[in-house]
Amino acid sequence: MENSKVKIFYKSFFLMLLSIAMQNVLVYSVNLADNIMLGRFSENAMSGVGLVNQIQFLLQMLITGTGEGIIVIASRHWGEGDTDSIRRVTNVGMRFALAFSGIMFICAFLFPEAVVGILTDKQEFILEGARYLRIIAFTYPIFAVTNILLSTLRSVETTRIGLWISIVALITNVSLNYILIFGKLGFDAMGAEGAAAATLISRVIELIIVCIYTFMIDKKIRLRFRDFFIHTGDMTRRFVKTSVPVILSGASWGIAMGMQTAILGRLDGTVVPANSIATTLFSIVTVFIYGSSTAASVALGKMIGEDRKAVKDGRLSKEVSIDTIKKRAKALQLIFLTLGIITSLVLFSIKGTIIDFYDITDATKLLADQFMCVLCITVIGTSYQMPCLTGIVRAGGDTSFVFYNDLIFMWGIVLPSSFLAAFVFDLSPLIVFICLKSDQILKCFVAMFKVNRYRWIKDI
Repeated sequence: MENSKVKIFYKSFFLMLLSIAMQNVLVYSVNLADNIMLGRFSENAMSGVGLVNQIQFLLQMLITGTGEGIIVIASRHWGEGDTDSIRRVTNVGMRFALAFSGIMFICAFLFPEAVVGILTDKQEFILEGARYLRIIAFTYPIFAVTNILLSTLRSVETTRIGLWISIVALITNVSLNYILIFGKLGFDAMGAEGAAAATLISRVIELIIVCIYTFMIDKKIRLRFRDFFIHTGDMTRRFVKTSVPVILSGASWGIAMGMQTAILGRLDGTVVPANSIATTLFSIVTVFIYGSSTAASVALGKMIGEDRKAVKDGRLSKEVSIDTIKKRAKALQLIFLTLGIITSLVLFSIKGTIIDFYDITDATKLLADQFMCVLCITVIGTSYQMPCLTGIVRAGGDTSFVFYNDLIFMWGIVLPSSFLAAFVFDLSPLIVFICLKSDQILKCFVAMFKVNRYRWIKDI
């Protein structure tokens, strides 16, 4: 019986990991294609769009944090077989997500130059970024709805629909990018505005597909539009208690990443495009790492829910349940480290080939290569600490720890040291970049201590 449960756990984990990773490969491949096409069209256009992507990263972190909050609660209810509570927590999460996206849409659409100007003082980047931002702002509410629905589906181990959506988005976005950026098939060359229009169209298509699947095909949750207008009972209070720390963590991280970009954006003119290239490629090769975090959260959350139900029914002792969770946590840590080493080797082996695709100056190519060499090292730390904290610890119900941990490292160490390196000691962009990524190694010691004390297993 125990061997059967072990097989089911790891089968669920690896299937979700593979599906989420493949989905993210396709999503980030779209970003890479955008980056390369814009880089060939104009280095200024690529840099401006790269800055706007940092603004979008803040929204992404807010929506991801909301989605992770849904997953923490819903995956436990999935283990208990309680789909009514899953529908109610989706209702609450959707309201939060629409509020966040609405605020960011208003700011981005009405004040695009001012928003991009926060991240750089170079006027040529600001103008290109503002052109892109005015259009891309319309994708924000669409992105919010799509990703909340996908998070709900992931919480009940439905991940393939996300993969199919990403395939459609890749084909649509890359095709339209080529046509609209460079002006093919009779269209005028639109540059950054063409990339934004292509993304908007693909986001609309994504939303249509996920709505059709969720409301007409899915048989697990049976979510309906009317479920977003029902009384949520005490679910709002539970969501706030469990999810607000996750959302605040995402917001803190998103703002901090914007400040990192602002620091780099005020250095040499080669730094912004080099950072854009390095971080775009890094996003693609780390898909299994980020996928492992979500997969671990869902698999552990479901197991905790099943065990809690079994303990209540008298079919399992609490001690046996906790011992099983500890075994799974130890095995997952080894998986995370292995993924990190493999990712580091892949990034190191392909970085030169990818950089050669760009039509950029030799100085920008050299700096991008140096940035990627730094990421080859720090990615091993990322692969361990990130899924340990945002996957294992959050799944256990300790959602506030990651928020406080990020506050200390990002705002107490990374940003101050980077600011001093850049503007007080006038150190090279490479040293500044190392300071910006140093927390990925330092957090490993905290993660190892936190996870292996097992005080993160809580009742939510």
